Amino acid sequence: MSAADSADPPPDCEYLIVGSGAGGGTVAARLAEAGKRVILLEAGGDPRELSGGDPVQPDVNRLPHDYDVPAFHAFASENKAMSWDFFVRHYGDDTQQRRDPKFVERHGGSSVNGIYYPRAGTLGGCTAHNAMILVYPHNADWDHIAELTGDVSWSAARMRTYFERLEDCRHRPVQRWLSKLGINPTRHGWRGWLRTETAIPMEAMRDRQLARVIHDSAREAFLEGGNRMQRVGWFLKGLLDPNDWRLVQENAVGVRCLPLTTDGHARRGSRERVLDVARRYPDRLTIVMNALATKVILDADRRAIGVEFLQGERLYRAHTPPSGQTGKRRALYASREVILAGGAFNSPQILMLSGIGPPEVLRRHGIEPRVPLPGVGTNLQDRYEVGVVYRMNMKAWEVYRGATFGSTDPQFAEWFRSRSGVYATNGAILTLFKRSTPDVPLPDLFCMALLARFEGYYPGYSGVFAKDLNALTWVVLKGHTNNRGGTVTLRSADPLDTPAINFNYFSDGDDADLNAVVEGIRFVRRVTRKLRERGLVAREDLPGDAVDDDKGLAEFVRSNAWGHHACGTCPIGSPDAGGVLSSDFRVHHTRNLRVVDASVFPRIPGFFLVSAVYMIGEKAAEVILADAAEK
Repeated sequence: MSAADSADPPPDCEYLIVGSGAGGGTVAARLAEAGKRVILLEAGGDPRELSGGDPVQPDVNRLPHDYDVPAFHAFASENKAMSWDFFVRHYGDDTQQRRDPKFVERHGGSSVNGIYYPRAGTLGGCTAHNAMILVYPHNADWDHIAELTGDVSWSAARMRTYFERLEDCRHRPVQRWLSKLGINPTRHGWRGWLRTETAIPMEAMRDRQLARVIHDSAREAFLEGGNRMQRVGWFLKGLLDPNDWRLVQENAVGVRCLPLTTDGHARRGSRERVLDVARRYPDRLTIVMNALATKVILDADRRAIGVEFLQGERLYRAHTPPSGQTGKRRALYASREVILAGGAFNSPQILMLSGIGPPEVLRRHGIEPRVPLPGVGTNLQDRYEVGVVYRMNMKAWEVYRGATFGSTDPQFAEWFRSRSGVYATNGAILTLFKRSTPDVPLPDLFCMALLARFEGYYPGYSGVFAKDLNALTWVVLKGHTNNRGGTVTLRSADPLDTPAINFNYFSDGDDADLNAVVEGIRFVRRVTRKLRERGLVAREDLPGDAVDDDKGLAEFVRSNAWGHHACGTCPIGSPDAGGVLSSDFRVHHTRNLRVVDASVFPRIPGFFLVSAVYMIGEKAAEVILADAAEK
């Protein structure tokens, strides 16, 4: 249908949603529960129905275990049935880019010249392969959007209600009981659709070396920080819970135990949510899988009326390998709205393919600019992360004795039988929240100890998890990064092509981000000092003891940092300031078109994105239903 056609085709639904991840899946489910007719388009298939190998067993079907088992999340990110392999630039300068040991020149027979950035092309989006960590954003993240837009519905106090709506907290039993009496100082959710649990295997406490690592590291972290009495108070209130509202309000720091989005210690996410609603309301929610969206259909008034897509398996070239087919071209139409939720890479790509974006980019690729909007694909942000990797003085951690990370080892048998053991965890044994300097307004360092060797993403990285069973990695994550200079732009007008992505690391602001990561490395080294004195650590593999001065550590960070929380490429804000969306998720200068995913954030929130994306999914559904009620 051309923009000049006067009559719209008959609608197939009221709301047409592209993408089934934390944003799109949440919106689709909530709209359908409210009685709306919804079609949800997903480019991939159902991860529990697919068949695919991973670096541990490339020629064996590893599903659904890669999806279900918490400890297998890294394998899920490289399972060939569900993974989308993006290769991104961290720097425009090729010399600097090639200093990263993870740099890949060719992959799958094609030139990629970038850093591996795993995404999930499957039902549930990236909730199908993430580490299941649910950490609440900082209140300042929400208050910033409220101040930016003048929309008080984004204020932190109000946004917490969406978290309460979606969560089913199972790791605070006393507080859960008190909530039945109307007492809920934690402001957890107790009756939502997303269950949260914690998992610390009891055998970790029986493993003397591992217990010593946890005890000594936590003790060193406690002794180093100031205001110890305040941190004792936080512990007594929150019991290591990072999402306790009282600790969130005070921007608390210290040791934390991470909640995971699991149900009976098996992965749960937006896949389970949309399938549950589709089963209960089959006349309201229709899920169309293997449907790669290529274009939003706009009428002459720039009103979104539908979506063109290609039907077929493994069409997008992020699949390794793609099918090589072009698929069957189809279109579906909505009577009310089209909602994009393809994520920080794909939502801007779809907008630009639809003629919405920077005019000079669109014309370069032969696309008629329908809606000039320069901010589309700008403002790309991410965390900076590095791994401080230690080799321990043992052949393997006791909890990994006999582990092959397959379905025949004793650890899998324990998980399968009783949903317990080390495979019930995501591999993290200790987490610390910290300020990089005393004067930063919010905790900006997240330090997590993993029983694995993890130095970032490269093809085959997850296979190392099953081999190096005597490694300890401290992941240092820099939150609230200052750099907003990244871009997502079209590589071509072919919707099967991936976009060109450049994060332009450390290009905005001064060296505050770089210095913060260096401080994070020094901090985890101090935390690990006692373990070295006890002879538990054989050596530091990365950065290595020889890299100790500020200059050397800064260069290590520049050359080795990675991220996996891309966001911000369709930001809320004024179009004059590079904004793409209004505060109600509407695309500027269009009608009936919204974006609801990680791309909406003007600046990157908190430490982990998924909680914030789930929350905006709930908020968007509420806004959309309120608008529908007025019409």
